[in-house]
Amino acid sequence: MKQKKPWGGRFTKQTAASVESFTESVSFDWRLYKYDIEGSIAHATMLARCKLITEKEKTTIVKGLSEILSEILAGKFEFKESLEDVHMNIESALIDRIGDAGKKLHTARSRNDQVALDLRLWTREQARLMTGLLSVLQKELVKKGKKHFGLIMPGFTHLQHAQPVLVSHYLLAYVEMLERDKTRLQDCCVRLNKSPLGACALAGTTLPTDPLHTAKLLGFQGVCENSMDAVSDRDFCVEYVFCLSSIVMHMSRLCEEWIIWCNDEFKFIEISDAYCTGSSIMPQKKNPDVLELIRGKSGRVFGHLTSLLTLLKGLPLSYNRDMQEDKVAIFDASDTVQNSLSILAELVANTSFNGERMTQACEKGFIDATALAEYLVKKDVPFRKAHEIVGNIVRECIRVQCKLVDLKLDGFKAFSFVIEKDVYKALGVENCIKNYKSYGSTAPQFVKKRITYWEKKLSSSLPRKNTD
Repeated sequence: MKQKKPWGGRFTKQTAASVESFTESVSFDWRLYKYDIEGSIAHATMLARCKLITEKEKTTIVKGLSEILSEILAGKFEFKESLEDVHMNIESALIDRIGDAGKKLHTARSRNDQVALDLRLWTREQARLMTGLLSVLQKELVKKGKKHFGLIMPGFTHLQHAQPVLVSHYLLAYVEMLERDKTRLQDCCVRLNKSPLGACALAGTTLPTDPLHTAKLLGFQGVCENSMDAVSDRDFCVEYVFCLSSIVMHMSRLCEEWIIWCNDEFKFIEISDAYCTGSSIMPQKKNPDVLELIRGKSGRVFGHLTSLLTLLKGLPLSYNRDMQEDKVAIFDASDTVQNSLSILAELVANTSFNGERMTQACEKGFIDATALAEYLVKKDVPFRKAHEIVGNIVRECIRVQCKLVDLKLDGFKAFSFVIEKDVYKALGVENCIKNYKSYGSTAPQFVKKRITYWEKKLSSSLPRKNTD
């Protein structure tokens, strides 16, 4: 038996089965059920407040919706493809359960403002959850930085040895990146935190409603000021997925480095066997597949951002069915980043740093050369001249195959008479680290303060459980 369509009054033929299959969205938008029911309860409360339904009808509606929610949570609710989407599935079940009172729920509401509401509620919840997951990863990076405080590694530019830095300082760089990601999510929530309910299909309603009351019940800061914009706006989806793209880009950068660092040529880190996989043919292999998959999934999230922008760029106002596809993109992008954040935090916690290999690497590449140039600056040598002098000294060290710190004083004086015995206090990675002074640098005293700062800041940041 064909399902009667709630919009079927003007139609003379049943919807073709192929059309039902092609146009349905309940196979993916079912996960909005919690927000749809939450929004419907608030809407019913407002309708009763405005005397558009009775208090008894409101109570019956709320009770029926609560029962449906319980059934969904228990896995006992059947979502039907013939009813198109999550909204019609829940409304149909409500009408079957409570009769005419259920038919009044859609008063002064359209699926256009209904889906816009559900998606805003979902995105707001996901952004808060994502912020918590970012905090977990930050905590693991800070813990690792504290554990390895004092360990020195070569810093890189162009993947070439550049200057010595503390491993802690390196790890805290990612903590800073992830903090910016959190603030972007928070900013996104500020802009999306307006209720579209009351816009109805696109023009509003002639009925005496109170959208501000509904917005207050749902925790919004206000109501969308233009009904056409309210139902056609998906900027918050684009902005949220951009935030996700930034997060996964930062994760991918860390993954790229660690993939390189666990290679035998570097061996800076050792990832627990529990977070690696092997080869089907080469028995000796230990592959960083988790890191590679996170790096690979970044392209998937970027693709969803492009998909949303492309979806919206040619749409006339106000609602168009094309917008059904926004959920495919935003749901998968959110799931992908959540899963990546969770597994990366675990992997970080189960990775150790190889101090011996890092120390050996610091002996290569003349990474104390900049410190020597700054030593000359302190002797009143113009920096560009100091740069040239040190370049010549490095060339000589390459010729005689020695490190800067091993060059005799006479060897230094051959290039600049201002160099004295105190030059050796500037050379060597330990002296470099000890002599850093600038704010935000890898100076041990500053890095230690930042570890303390982040420990305190993150101590109250706990992720919320995803209830989708």
